[in-house]
Amino acid sequence: MEDGISKLQTKADQRLIADYYDDLSRSFDQRISEQDRVRIRKAFEFANEAHAGVKRKSGEPYIIHPIAVANIVSAEIGLGATSIIAAILHDVVEDTDYTLTDMENLFGVKVARIVDGLTKLSDEMTAQHDSKQAINFRKMLMTLSDDVRVILIKLADRLHNMRTLESMAPHKQLKIAAETLYIFAPLAHRLGLYAIKTELEDLSLKYKQPETYNLIKFRLHSQKERRDYLVDQFITPIQAELAKEGINFTISGRLKSIYSIWNKMQSKGVSFDEIYDLMAIRIVFRPNDSRSEKRQCFDILSLITDIYKPKPDRIRDWITIPKANGYEALHVTVMGPAGKWVEVQIRTERMDAIAERGFAAHYKYKGDSSAETELDRWLEKIREMLQNPESDALEFLDEFKMNLYSREIVVFTPKGKMVNLPKGATVTDFAYEIHTDLGNHCIGAKINHKLMPMSHVLSSGDQVEILTSKSQRPDIEWLKFITTAKAKSKIKQAFKLDKRQHLEQGREIIEEKLKAFNIKPTSDTLKKITAYYNLSNKDQLYAQIGMGFIDFNDIENILKSRRQSKLAKYWKLSFGKKENDEEVEFDLPDKKIDKKNTFILKENPEETNYTLAKCCQPIPGENVLGYLTSSNHVVIHKRNCPVANKLMSQHGDRIITAEWTKFKKRSYLTRLKMNGFDRVGIVSEITNIISKLNNINMRTVMFDTHDGIFEGELFLYIHNVEDLNKLIARLMKIKGIEQVERMERVED
Repeated sequence: MEDGISKLQTKADQRLIADYYDDLSRSFDQRISEQDRVRIRKAFEFANEAHAGVKRKSGEPYIIHPIAVANIVSAEIGLGATSIIAAILHDVVEDTDYTLTDMENLFGVKVARIVDGLTKLSDEMTAQHDSKQAINFRKMLMTLSDDVRVILIKLADRLHNMRTLESMAPHKQLKIAAETLYIFAPLAHRLGLYAIKTELEDLSLKYKQPETYNLIKFRLHSQKERRDYLVDQFITPIQAELAKEGINFTISGRLKSIYSIWNKMQSKGVSFDEIYDLMAIRIVFRPNDSRSEKRQCFDILSLITDIYKPKPDRIRDWITIPKANGYEALHVTVMGPAGKWVEVQIRTERMDAIAERGFAAHYKYKGDSSAETELDRWLEKIREMLQNPESDALEFLDEFKMNLYSREIVVFTPKGKMVNLPKGATVTDFAYEIHTDLGNHCIGAKINHKLMPMSHVLSSGDQVEILTSKSQRPDIEWLKFITTAKAKSKIKQAFKLDKRQHLEQGREIIEEKLKAFNIKPTSDTLKKITAYYNLSNKDQLYAQIGMGFIDFNDIENILKSRRQSKLAKYWKLSFGKKENDEEVEFDLPDKKIDKKNTFILKENPEETNYTLAKCCQPIPGENVLGYLTSSNHVVIHKRNCPVANKLMSQHGDRIITAEWTKFKKRSYLTRLKMNGFDRVGIVSEITNIISKLNNINMRTVMFDTHDGIFEGELFLYIHNVEDLNKLIARLMKIKGIEQVERMERVED
């Protein structure tokens, strides 16, 4: 193993590199010929020399990273020699003096093109107003549209970076984790890489919300013994029946991922103990070639439902109509012996390989398959988006994200052709999916023979007949209700939206409104207005206002309101003219904020360098982060805020870590929602508990009772999250109360 080891490396480094390369070599199977192994070895020796002397943040030799990425590409995704070579070389052009021409001369055109797609842009090539992250992603996808291996290697690259993220600075951990959750995990899902998607999600949560991650992990570990017992009890009769039928199978319990548990707790508003489907049972079998796979899967389903009673609305047939990412399986939820619902997944070995490795596995099983055709359709949509000259990089990133559908519906044309659309898609989205002209002239539809408007949201199984009129033309209002990126792109093209015109209109509206309050449209002023509307830059603000998506008349209410708004409260605006009749600006501290250090949130009312985001309305004590809108101003978001996730994925260089000091003087309006069984005196008990707590004041109490059930909302002034948690714990002890939860949005 002496060949290819640089003299710049210590013996310990050389041994470590040799071990990693041996691991890579062991992942090779019949896919990799002897000739290919020689090419891979040549790429390793070249890359090792190119990266010689360079260390990662962890202290390891840099070459460890590309070898590890190549190992993921080979062992976990199952790609061939060209992909493995490109993975080994993926950082050479970006980090050394070697060029793409060198790559092409040494390793061929295909490898060079993939490496080019994986190479980031330089700072000089990045427009000042745009997001470097978004531009790099668009560049990578331009190569993807020709060669899907680019994105598969990029996912492997991201997975290894996430596995070794502990060596990075905290603010960079937040940026990388959020970007992973926003784009790369959904992308892995869209390509059918379930195992990689799950690991990316769990690792993202680990760094974004470490306390939550560790708590769920501990709870899962503490229940392992009981869980194993219940699984054994559940599968024993199934094993006996399958063996009796002579079926060659494996059966195992699959634990729900930490991220999916957390996500369900958030979306359903339930606690860890209220999640019933922590486990799924997976049956993978080798089918008999003489009968169809589908029939054999349903035979096993029949055996299981003879043993356990199924939940009628929880049978999912992903074999007759596979998911868009190629996933095939039969799912059924049954009542287990312990009175718990259990999901059972039934797959053949082929289906299981595709579920874990996605499209890469189709090459092994089907070659030129229908699943690859589905991939081609998806790539065609990406090409269409890339060809849209109207969208900037941030717009493109948003549109691309919309194409990573986590949930889909299936609808049908009048002739019975099946069309996949994202959940929430409308009649207009369907029309544009069929043909651009159909979308442009759409006036409505007959859905299951009933007349429906263009904005009607479709349901899975609908049969849709689009109605058109020659006089119909696209309307800017359509953009407010459509869902798919394709429809948005086509409407914008039909309008031939002149971006400069909208930017200019928006700029004029803003300057005119600010002038009425004698405020200069300075850079800081515009950044703060942009932050208020949760946009990324002033061009987006101008365009949104110019196109009429934001009604800037709101500024009068924001500035003139008696109770200080988010802008007035934290930016300390002065209105009217001073004695010297000069125009006034926002009063901001001059001190520049250090991105590398944790930003400390102080209670001092004189602090003017931070505001609390209106989208998630954090209160003291919650896990938060900061988004720099300028060098001396921060917007504070909760770490699990969707808007913050988007900002981190597009402008990660502006993200900083933030922590609260003890807040005891100022209070924050918080909204609680509760429900339970109504009884005499329950409202009095609730209000008495609140009034006895010194640090909490009530603003509004609303209750509604029907059929013995009550629902209530409390608007309270809270000092910090500790006081809030104490209150919720006290309220939950009241007889009759079933649930108390905090609502994110508060209209104050």
